[in-house]
Amino acid sequence: MTVCTRYAPSPTGSLHIGNVRSGLFAWLYARHNGGRFILRIDDTDQERSTRESLEEIVASLEWLGIDWDAGPPDRRYFQSSRFDRYREAAARLLREGKAYPCYCTPQELEAKRRQAEREHRKPGYDGTCRDKPYPPELALPDRAGGRNYTIRFRSPRDGQTVVEDLVKGHSVFQNSELDDLIIFRSDGVPTYNFATVLDDADFEITHVVRGDDHLPNTPRQIQIFRALGLTPPAYAHLPMVAGPDGKPLSKRHGATSVFAYRDAGYFPEALLNYLARMGWSHGDQEIFSKRELIEYFGFDACGKSPGIFNPEKLLWLNFHYLKERTPAQLAREVIPFIERRGYQVPGDMAWIEKMVATLRERAKTLVELVDFAHFYLSDDIRIDPKAAAKFLKPEIAQPLGALASAIAALPENCGESAVQQVFEQVLARFGMKLGQLAQPVRVALTGGTVSPGIYEVIAVLGRSRTVARLNRAIAQIGA
Repeated sequence: MTVCTRYAPSPTGSLHIGNVRSGLFAWLYARHNGGRFILRIDDTDQERSTRESLEEIVASLEWLGIDWDAGPPDRRYFQSSRFDRYREAAARLLREGKAYPCYCTPQELEAKRRQAEREHRKPGYDGTCRDKPYPPELALPDRAGGRNYTIRFRSPRDGQTVVEDLVKGHSVFQNSELDDLIIFRSDGVPTYNFATVLDDADFEITHVVRGDDHLPNTPRQIQIFRALGLTPPAYAHLPMVAGPDGKPLSKRHGATSVFAYRDAGYFPEALLNYLARMGWSHGDQEIFSKRELIEYFGFDACGKSPGIFNPEKLLWLNFHYLKERTPAQLAREVIPFIERRGYQVPGDMAWIEKMVATLRERAKTLVELVDFAHFYLSDDIRIDPKAAAKFLKPEIAQPLGALASAIAALPENCGESAVQQVFEQVLARFGMKLGQLAQPVRVALTGGTVSPGIYEVIAVLGRSRTVARLNRAIAQIGA
């Protein structure tokens, strides 16, 4: 058997990181077994499905590095292109007496639900229309004209439906507890539980990987598979992703979409690594390459408890991947973030590489790196008043002036060693320690008291900008 898994997002919004984790695990399992991975678009909700959401889903998966063997732009993998297939299968179930029309109105169904609650019964359809006669060639509801009835699946009333889940284990569902679910709505749109069965069968899906919120749907889908004479796939239901408070991950816990993390300056490797470790483990290892994830992945190492999303852990991982990048790679990746902040992008890539090399041990994201790089990217430097009061005192004006004059004699792109020699000369002349001069210089050049090493800063800023900022600080002291 060739393993074939799928991921089936709905294009009704951004790709949620809790949802994309099931897609990642499905992809890892397929790649681990040398199988196929299919991207299917569940777009039967025509009112809420949008092209923008579809494009974001595709771009999010591409950014994460999750590729597919079949899927968009091929229209065969869009549910909206398969309505004829769904109608044909529903008509067959009607002919064979495995489905039936239900004429109960929404108001009547709501009244039944409330009655069940009052009687402390499990809400579910009571089978009012189950045994009513209907024409063998009953017209199906259609999107053009609709019908005053839905189509329900005739679920078996006796026995059990067993799910041998690859993560959850052995689960038994009493058929008497499963009501007759709707497979076609009155507007002619198939329901999720019906359409997904046909898709999984037609696309030869061998393993369905999804969140455990779908586990109650599984016995129903297995019954539909069997009613159609089809073999159900294997199932792996993953525990849901929860926030630090243990509740389902939502916007109140911070960013939740893939693009939100991309735009916040996270790296795809970090997010992929973190999502894989949230509910799966391989010993005590925390950092995995994509190749290692594929090599080690298996459902036997998936946990049964909800994965707790820890933003600090993700930030730590991102910091690791940032430090691992070469200056050249980091320079290329930071350019869009420089542009987004409204800075003019320097034309000299070598200069950008020098800049990011001084900051990559400090910044944890690309956004943070640009924040830290303000004094490099702009000459509009506001000196912090408290830092000025503490370090830019009258007695430092003369040493700063001497340093400015000495640096002015250096080449424009002076190196750190040349800067260090100049500092040592000024320190010796005024009998000062490095800290006594370096901190006032740091305030003058960056506006604050925290920055990379002062020799590095000057080497990146260059002679002209350094001298101009020193002279401006001296003028501020005089004022």
